[in-house]
Amino acid sequence: MLTWWRRVRIENELIYLFLRSPVTQVAAAIGLLSVLGALFAPLIAPTNPYDLASFDLLDSFLPPAWVEDGDPRFFIGTDDQGRDLLSSILYGARLSLLVGLSSVAFAAVLGTGLGLAAGYFGGRLDTIVMRIADVQLSLPAILTALLVDGVARGILPREQHDELLLVVLTVAIGLSLWVNFARTARASTFVERNKEYVQAAEIMGLHPLRIMAVAILPNILGPLMVIGTVDLAVAILLEATLSFLGVGVPPNQPSLGTLIRIGTEYIFSGEWWIVIFPSAALIVMIVSVNIMGDFFRAVLNPRLR
Repeated sequence: MLTWWRRVRIENELIYLFLRSPVTQVAAAIGLLSVLGALFAPLIAPTNPYDLASFDLLDSFLPPAWVEDGDPRFFIGTDDQGRDLLSSILYGARLSLLVGLSSVAFAAVLGTGLGLAAGYFGGRLDTIVMRIADVQLSLPAILTALLVDGVARGILPREQHDELLLVVLTVAIGLSLWVNFARTARASTFVERNKEYVQAAEIMGLHPLRIMAVAILPNILGPLMVIGTVDLAVAILLEATLSFLGVGVPPNQPSLGTLIRIGTEYIFSGEWWIVIFPSAALIVMIVSVNIMGDFFRAVLNPRLR
């Protein structure tokens, strides 16, 4: 297992490199602001875009407050329904982060579990898991998510599908991302299973599940954390893409993808703010997460520095 000294060394090295990287500090600050804005959206947002009584159609297509004909009540303008765009972005980021984090968590649990089992037991189980992973890799992630969502729409009644929409969306995105976790966990488990501490645990008669969870898993968390950080950006982008295509969250709960889809319909008629600000929020969020992923990868793999 990881010794106490090795953990302390990694933590100290992470802090040292973080303080020497202004770009990473900016990305971390943006990521923290995104999370705080999403968590406290009900307190920060001027209005609730999910509440039909909080907006008026007469306020639709208002430009940002600093533009001519802008309304001081709506700092970055309103959309086609009269919803405050700043409030919609805060709530949309909240929804995107919720789906992204839950999707990555689901993919990490599924992929890591299958990868650990395949790497530890090998044989037929390893062959089955890896062939399924190979088939999945031949399909783009967006097609996998669309396929799972379509199957759920065909199986579940419409009322239940609407109620379980976020769960279906989370599972759909998670099933498109588990392969990277499984392949990395399998390769790392192959390396760890032949080491002395694993052999000692087997001689002591510990159950294989305990060996995998207590002995092997802590030693392969490094690369899995990097994959999780990178896949978080992919999951957020997938959710926005699905919502943009109209198969994600419902229109009455606008996410960043829904706002972008609405904005593209009016960009050539002069209402540029409806697409520009949600797109900028999505890009900044994804870029900041990717920068943090590259930072963790550099810390955990000194050869990349």
